[in-house]
Amino acid sequence: MTTAEILDWIAVILLLLGALLSFAAGVGLVRFPDLLSRLHTAAKPQILGLVLISVGLGLRLFPDSRIGILFLVVLFQILTVPVASHIAGRVAYRTGRIRRDLIGVDELEEQLDRH
Repeated sequence: MTTAEILDWIAVILLLLGALLSFAAGVGLVRFPDLLSRLHTAAKPQILGLVLISVGLGLRLFPDSRIGILFLVVLFQILTVPVASHIAGRVAYRTGRIRRDLIGVDELEEQLDRH
């Protein structure tokens, strides 16, 4: 087996794992009961799935110059998705659109009571 074939198999495995994580994130968005759980499943597996898919594509496109674009896409997603989820979660909390019975520890309520 040549080096190119080994890299192709690694790329296939990474692409399949990334697709599986992205599919799991989609299922979680439909199946989880509240907004905060959905925000979690929309952010974490989605980013990891994107990273795995991008690394798999990068292995397939290795000598090509478009690998830099994949890196920028991943970097932008890593920087923006957690921040957007955090802001959406805080807005939902402050407007009362969350299910408080599903929260185990509520540290934000303690901070808001102090202010």
